Amino acid sequence: MTSLTLAVAEHAIAAAQGAASQQGLAVVVTVVDAGVQPVLIARQDGALIAAVDASLSKARTTLFFGGTATADLAGATAPGGPLFGFEHAVTVPLAFLGGAVPVRDAHGEVIGAVGVGGGTAEQDHAIAAAAAAAAATAIGASA
Repeated sequence: MTSLTLAVAEHAIAAAQGAASQQGLAVVVTVVDAGVQPVLIARQDGALIAAVDASLSKARTTLFFGGTATADLAGATAPGGPLFGFEHAVTVPLAFLGGAVPVRDAHGEVIGAVGVGGGTAEQDHAIAAAAAAAAATAIGASA
């Protein structure tokens, strides 16, 4: 399995910041490795401080659920959903709203995740997807 290196994380952050700037947003981008440890966190000028925790929680959630984008988990935690109340069953913060996607290596293995906070769930998801695509390009994988 390929490691998610600092150089790859820097490519992801640059792509995310570019995508956010195009939308007029100031966001926080967190890139974590497969062990859910931060590789790089970047907070754009003007981004809310709360977005730091939100971006990490989103990235963590993606990895806790096997590389599932958080946008795909959002409905599952609604009342009556199969994961309703799950966030109370763990000791670390999770976030079940759009804004995090996995980073995969050339073999399709999940090697980390990108979490974004600061826009709407849809905006954060799109920015995270751009970041993951840049990471995949940097390691020679397809997004």
